[in-house]
Amino acid sequence: MEVSTNFIEEIIDNDLETGKHDEIVTRFPPEPNGYLHIGHAKSICINFGIKEKYHGRCNLRFDDTNPAKEDVEYVNSIKEDIEWLGFKWDNLYYGSDYFDKMYECAELLINKGLAYVCDLSAEEIKNTRGTLTEPGVNSPYRDRTVEENLKLFREMKEGKYADGEKVLRAKIDMASPNINMRDPVIYRICHVPHHRTGDKWVIYPMYDFAHPLEDAIEGITHSICTLEFEAHRPLYDWVVNNCDFVNKPRQIEFARLNITRTIMSKRYLKSLVDNGTVTGWDDPRMPTISGLRKRGYTPSAIRDFCSRIGVAKANSEVESSLLEHCVREELNETANRGMAVLNPLKVIVDNYEGSETFVVTNNPNDENAGSHEITFSKELFIDKDDFSLNPPPKYKRLMPGGKVRLRGAYIIEYKGVDEDENGNVVAVHVDYIPDSQSGGTMAKEKVKGVIQYVDAQTAKDATIRMYDYLLLDGEGDFNDRINENTIEIFNGKVEPYLVQKPYTRFQFMRVGYFMVADESTEDNLIFNNIVNLKDSFNSKK
Repeated sequence: MEVSTNFIEEIIDNDLETGKHDEIVTRFPPEPNGYLHIGHAKSICINFGIKEKYHGRCNLRFDDTNPAKEDVEYVNSIKEDIEWLGFKWDNLYYGSDYFDKMYECAELLINKGLAYVCDLSAEEIKNTRGTLTEPGVNSPYRDRTVEENLKLFREMKEGKYADGEKVLRAKIDMASPNINMRDPVIYRICHVPHHRTGDKWVIYPMYDFAHPLEDAIEGITHSICTLEFEAHRPLYDWVVNNCDFVNKPRQIEFARLNITRTIMSKRYLKSLVDNGTVTGWDDPRMPTISGLRKRGYTPSAIRDFCSRIGVAKANSEVESSLLEHCVREELNETANRGMAVLNPLKVIVDNYEGSETFVVTNNPNDENAGSHEITFSKELFIDKDDFSLNPPPKYKRLMPGGKVRLRGAYIIEYKGVDEDENGNVVAVHVDYIPDSQSGGTMAKEKVKGVIQYVDAQTAKDATIRMYDYLLLDGEGDFNDRINENTIEIFNGKVEPYLVQKPYTRFQFMRVGYFMVADESTEDNLIFNNIVNLKDSFNSKK
């Protein structure tokens, strides 16, 4: 067996060595009330990673116990995201599969004198729970008889009461130092159709009651969740023990993933969708898994990121540059190179006629990637940022009196410009230096810079999208940190080689990594910026 790499695996190793379990069973239990985001990827990698390492099982279970917020759209997106990340679940379950069993467990607790129907409103229950230093106050309905509680609970199930009129509470200890143990609500009334059970139920279990039951029913050995559920663990154990389950799962908490300048809340992400800040849950600016996929991130890079951040017991914040670093590191090895200009500026080669082709390597890091041809003719396009009439100090691109090499082709020398009536440069005139291509007699002539270009005769028009973070740097209210400038669209030019099918990834040389957008066509080329070339992550920190 492999050596354990974190405290969760140490617990599992010990359980196997002592014979507590002979098979490890985990689960990934999302609520289908939104799309998964990068934070969920960590939990997915942990639970499915344990399955793979220990040759166990991992269930996908939709915790669909709150029909007011859930939808089949979210169910389908979650399935797609998990499969895209490269994982397979052993069984597919829904919390709603167990509604009958959960109801039986609730009646069992009532019969044991461990649950009662309470008529207090949600606000009244909140006001009587007490504080961290003061005990709560018993409900005036706490001492109802078993018979009365059974009658009222069955009437709740039959739909005789309105939402909020009654709840079922566990009868534990209103003086417990753990506020979660102060007679928590375990069933509430909700007259909302369920996406799977329709109108069969008008009462639904609360998460803290449903979740431990789901784990116990499925035979989960290790229920791995994020740190905010640590204080709920005594209630988790209380439910399993008092509902008479023999096989008791163990809840283990780990630190949730927080990333700088990244929204890690489905509620906030949903608000961006609802108010039109983004085009949808899969907008390439969103940190949802579907958004990252649409932007061009790879599943292997996301898994690598989750592996690098590890599994910790204390919450911390990870630099967003680490995620970008993982993506960039992979694409540097796998993405073929091509030339594109975001802000085209025409270049006229005065001393050249005709056209010719050069062969360039697709990927210097992959000897099997092959090569392709680029063309060169009298009229070219370079990026406006690669020319200046009044260059700043240490400028290494095309300028008056200067020379640059066109990547994969010739060295060119500045001659002059054409300007419009407003003095704006509309074309740059140059001469090319014959035989200065790679392998030519003049190839070794020294120049200060190398820039990309595209041939005007063969270049393709392309929409190129550049993205920024949805959140600004710093701290403060979520709404105050929304970045109003998250997308910049360029009408660029690309070489024909970049006309490929959607989801093909490239390095635009000297610019960054890009993916052919899913809605791109041969007649309407669209590219999404994945990450830039510059890497701000310091691996030595």
